[in-house]
Amino acid sequence: MDDRHPKRVEDYTTANLILIFVNLLWIFGVIWAHFGLAAVIIAGWALNQGITRLAQYKASRAIQWSRKSDA
Repeated sequence: MDDRHPKRVEDYTTANLILIFVNLLWIFGVIWAHFGLAAVIIAGWALNQGITRLAQYKASRAIQWSRKSDA
């Protein structure tokens, strides 16, 4: 068996964030072309609310896990 350790991988966070931005940009452009600016604003608001709720859920799960490990 080889005793070689795996090499460290590159961090692709910046590239992924740029790709998400580009995809959101063209999706909002399509929504704007089909339904108008109001639909883009509503979609952006709904996306923001979803991200906020996901962050709150993850924070509450982290609190629950820390309480379980303390007991």
